[in-house]
Amino acid sequence: MRVDLRHISDEPRHFDFTFQPGWWEGMEGDDQVVMGLESPIIVWMSIRKEGTYFALDASLKGHIKVRCDRCLEPYTLAVDPYFRLILSLTPPQEGPYELALGQEDLSMRFIEEPALNVDEMVREQIYLSLPMKCLCRKDCAGLCPVCGENLNLSGCTCRREIGHPAFSKLKDLKLK
Repeated sequence: MRVDLRHISDEPRHFDFTFQPGWWEGMEGDDQVVMGLESPIIVWMSIRKEGTYFALDASLKGHIKVRCDRCLEPYTLAVDPYFRLILSLTPPQEGPYELALGQEDLSMRFIEEPALNVDEMVREQIYLSLPMKCLCRKDCAGLCPVCGENLNLSGCTCRREIGHPAFSKLKDLKLK
């Protein structure tokens, strides 16, 4: 979906979008973390022109299916981020040169044409809303480092060495 920014004025324009679960499968990318949408993603967006820039205020709400970083099992995660973007049209380049960005430019998103790709923006915001470590629950036991058994489902009988493996050679030293 695209929003044509040429029709945006100083008065805010509001948009509502709904992304169905099948939408994520149609997107290219890394599905190691986000495995798909568990429910529709609802997006509320408001865009207005501010001088030569466009201010976008938006929020999205829904549930996604992610993989736990400890036990690798899929689970459902609620996403509900609010975000604000400042959009600026990239000036046409007449030759190969470098442009130094100022501090105020770091909070902007530069776009090549006067249209906003809503699919790309929503996908980006879903990834940005993920926690640093996706855990199915706070006390997730993870996988056994020896046999790979999911320790949340059952225990294993593997013998685990106590201590850090880097110091394993010190066990062989004999003391006088």
